[in-house]
Amino acid sequence: MKNRLGVTLSRRGTLALFGAASLVPGWQRCAAAQNAAAPLLTRPIPRSGEAMPVIGLGTADVFDVGDDPAKRAARAAVIRSLTAAGGKLIDTAPSYGQAESVVGDLVAEAGLRRGVFLATKLEDYDRRTGPTQLQASLRRLRTDTVDLMQLHNVSDPRQDLAMLRDWKAQGYCRYTGITTTFHGDFNAAEAVLRREKPDFLEVDYSLQDREVEKRLIPAAVEVGAAVLTALPLGRGRLFRTVQQRPLPDWAAEFGAATWGQFFIKYLLGEPAVTAVIPGTSNPAHMEDNLAAGRGRPPNAAERRKMVEFFTSLG
Repeated sequence: MKNRLGVTLSRRGTLALFGAASLVPGWQRCAAAQNAAAPLLTRPIPRSGEAMPVIGLGTADVFDVGDDPAKRAARAAVIRSLTAAGGKLIDTAPSYGQAESVVGDLVAEAGLRRGVFLATKLEDYDRRTGPTQLQASLRRLRTDTVDLMQLHNVSDPRQDLAMLRDWKAQGYCRYTGITTTFHGDFNAAEAVLRREKPDFLEVDYSLQDREVEKRLIPAAVEVGAAVLTALPLGRGRLFRTVQQRPLPDWAAEFGAATWGQFFIKYLLGEPAVTAVIPGTSNPAHMEDNLAAGRGRPPNAAERRKMVEFFTSLG
């Protein structure tokens, strides 16, 4: 059965197809073995030099599970997989239903607060209600400070970030950022990025949706902002495009052993990308995502080949 994003069945199908040893080509088994033996890559946050593991965890929709014990246990396993492999970035937001509370509870119960990088968002930039929104997020996340506070889905090119900078100075967050996942808001996001110079930019970016490569990512590089990629698997569209086609043999050259790794490694081949944050509620998918963060990413020529190949699938 598909989940609300239409992702689970298609990705489970591709992993099942390539997970049976009798069906997996030798080059794919070799790529998987190389990934398993390699450490998770890190990249420096431009403003500080702090090392950030390149694979994180998104929580939109998939962590909105309320108090259901079985569903919470599965999400706890996902977080354990992330941190056990050396990952630490968990991205959430007040608009993700109960995700903030679920993340806060699971991180606190596991005693992981010092080992994770918590990123959340301000939904409504209003100096009258902003402090209340901040305190509500801190309460749900069961912490006194978050690592990254982002203004969610910037749409006004005149937007300032003074309130977020004040919170940073007061110790409520260590970094500030903005997010955008709507093409119609990219010009506004670029204007804010260039003028306000936040520490982070979170954008909608995938092998299928490469619009941010034209202006937003170059702008982030110019101002020294770290880049996080939201929706790196395109809400399942990438898996539906490839269906059960086999990976091309040349994917082994950069260590991609599954389609999920292929899609994520494309993003990591962009040097400006600091971390990729696919959402999942499945520990096996988390492990597969983490494998994409090991070994070398594809180079520029290989990335062009990946685009050409994916585009040819229609």
